[in-house]
Amino acid sequence: DENYYTFLNVSKDATIEEINSAYRYLSRIYHPDKHVEPESKEKAEILFNRTKKAYEVLADPHKRAIYDSLGIKGLQTEGWEIIHRTRTPSEIREEYERLAKEREERKLQQRTNPKGNITINVNATEIFNSYEDDLEQKAFPSIEVSGMSISQSIEAPITVRDTVIMSGNLSSQNGNGTGGFIISGRRLINKGWLELDLGAGNGPLIGVKGSRTLSQKVYCNGGATFNFRQNGIIPGLVGTLAVQLDKHTVGYITYNAGLQSSMSTSVERNTEKHYWNASLLIGIPHCYCSCTYIRKLPEHELKLRAAGKFGTFGFISEYGAEKKVSKYSSVVASVSIGVPTGVTLKIKLIRSSQTYIFPIHLSEEIIPAAIFYATITPVLTWLVLKKTVIEPMNSEQKQRDIEKAKETNRQRMAEKRREADAAVDLMGATVERIIHEEEKKNGLIIVSAKYGRFDEEVADDLRSNIINVTIPVQCLVKDSKLVLHNTSKSELPGFYDPCIGEEKHLKIEYLYKGEINLVKIGDTEAIRLPPEKINTEAISPNTSSNTSQ
Repeated sequence: DENYYTFLNVSKDATIEEINSAYRYLSRIYHPDKHVEPESKEKAEILFNRTKKAYEVLADPHKRAIYDSLGIKGLQTEGWEIIHRTRTPSEIREEYERLAKEREERKLQQRTNPKGNITINVNATEIFNSYEDDLEQKAFPSIEVSGMSISQSIEAPITVRDTVIMSGNLSSQNGNGTGGFIISGRRLINKGWLELDLGAGNGPLIGVKGSRTLSQKVYCNGGATFNFRQNGIIPGLVGTLAVQLDKHTVGYITYNAGLQSSMSTSVERNTEKHYWNASLLIGIPHCYCSCTYIRKLPEHELKLRAAGKFGTFGFISEYGAEKKVSKYSSVVASVSIGVPTGVTLKIKLIRSSQTYIFPIHLSEEIIPAAIFYATITPVLTWLVLKKTVIEPMNSEQKQRDIEKAKETNRQRMAEKRREADAAVDLMGATVERIIHEEEKKNGLIIVSAKYGRFDEEVADDLRSNIINVTIPVQCLVKDSKLVLHNTSKSELPGFYDPCIGEEKHLKIEYLYKGEINLVKIGDTEAIRLPPEKINTEAISPNTSSNTSQ
């Protein structure tokens, strides 16, 4: 989509006065009546129409609300003819959401939502066995699979409100196997949902579940089950009440009645960079308190986790990390240390809605060597895989995507380049006037400006993926100031994208108050020239400095 804000060089929260001012400025450059030659008139007409189109959208509060939320496609969405100009921007957004929801609901009827979970328990306690006699009898310690479980579920929408869910599970532990199958019917009701379960496994099972929103900040859910066995009926009951304490914090209280009855309360807080949960459970046969903290590092696509649990059963402490490998894949590694569980390394692989878990039991006691190797092995393994497998694969995929994008947009980019060249031709007289005015007051003059992908080993002038944008940047100078906002510079007048899909920078060499400065910024970084410090410091003529922002 075209970025109308960037084309007019205004911020997303620009006032109508700023938009009008930007439109008038560009109109003086691109209005066809300002040019005499037929060729220049034709170029000006194309750019003026684009300027006018951007202005008409941003100057109209209703169109601007649609554009801000949905982009250009939102202005062309089927069904918008029902929206009246008297509606507020919030009503326009709500109307679009309704139309989008209807389309999504039609798609949902034809979809399933498969979810799978495979857990493989590995017993590797002999590696760190403290009994030397056993080690002497075997050349290699024994590592065996002690258990395995598999679960799978799919959803089949019947109507917009009704869904059938089928799920099953199998598990084997030390040679003993169990399994079960459940078919559920879920119906969406006013402010909640209701579900009926029928299952078979360790005897027939009947259950009912439900959820309901009680108020804006309170909701509850719960369920009851009846498991029919040879020696009688085993009932189960669970209920949870949740209260929204603030924007990021929720409190829960849960009651569970059955073979293992309990009452628990917990509080969790979830923000953009932090998550923590504290809970207390009182029940039969165990009581415990637990706390979990997760530090989110979205810039590195990484989460660091620490948790602890202490109660009548003993204690468990856990630490680990989750790393996003690709758009749909993540890997998790954690180390669990506890009494009486010992030391366990857990590896989890997540691919879309499929999860593979490998708990590796390293020792039945807390042994420093087991803790050390459980911690360092996943880190070293990740570093090796990252360098030898993941990074080369991602690099190849990125290159394929770039080549595909170039091929797909070849014609469009050629048009953009012709439009940029036309804009530069039309800016000539305006730029000469700006330079003349800036020279008179010893103001801001753009010596050189280049945009694209910069490689250190190749000279700028020899690179095909770098374009000269000195004239377009000088044209944006007003009253000895240059302001560029935090959007891609490729949509600025006189610019185009010379390397689609690749990282780009804008390098500007400028003269201000007799001093030459150099600044280099990322494609979506904002910049203001000159920086405030240049306005306040005494500047010696014929000196140069490098500035990064």
